[in-house]
Amino acid sequence: MKTVYDFSLTDAKGNEVSLSEYKGKVLLIVNTATGCGFTPQYNELEAMYRSMRADGFEIIDIPCNQFGNQAPGTDEEIAEFCRVNFATEFPQFKKSDVNGENELPLYTWLKSQKGFEGFDKENSLTPRLESMFDKADPDWRSKSDIKWNFTKFLIDRNGNVIARFEPTKEMSKVAALVKEALDTK
Repeated sequence: MKTVYDFSLTDAKGNEVSLSEYKGKVLLIVNTATGCGFTPQYNELEAMYRSMRADGFEIIDIPCNQFGNQAPGTDEEIAEFCRVNFATEFPQFKKSDVNGENELPLYTWLKSQKGFEGFDKENSLTPRLESMFDKADPDWRSKSDIKWNFTKFLIDRNGNVIARFEPTKEMSKVAALVKEALDTK
């Protein structure tokens, strides 16, 4: 059976990185964008990273420009934006596709492990997102595709996907589940 450790990514500097380098750690894999309404989540992501990194937590940041052209810069420009505006320290990888014919094999696997289960009903942006998707594709709810920027996958210490969070999920709830995964040995 495959785990996240069977995949490699290219980092923002063009180096191939095997995710097996993260064995034994809890990972949060997230597709990000610099010009999105959810971009302020970088603040909470960085706070989580700083507070839980010593416990074995890592964030895998994969910028993606597939949703509303909201990550238009180069890898270098995106990294600089994140450092300057959010003081990010977690690893950032090469801008990549998470859906479609050029999607990362990692994302093909992630989506096969945890499909779309709906947006968080308590988030004020949910009705707007649902309306937008209803107009574009009446069957969007039944597809496992990544719907928008800042979709997150939580990976346990054994490399298995244990949760998928849509961008509408309250970040404090994401942090609580990350903490729970870190406490599970």
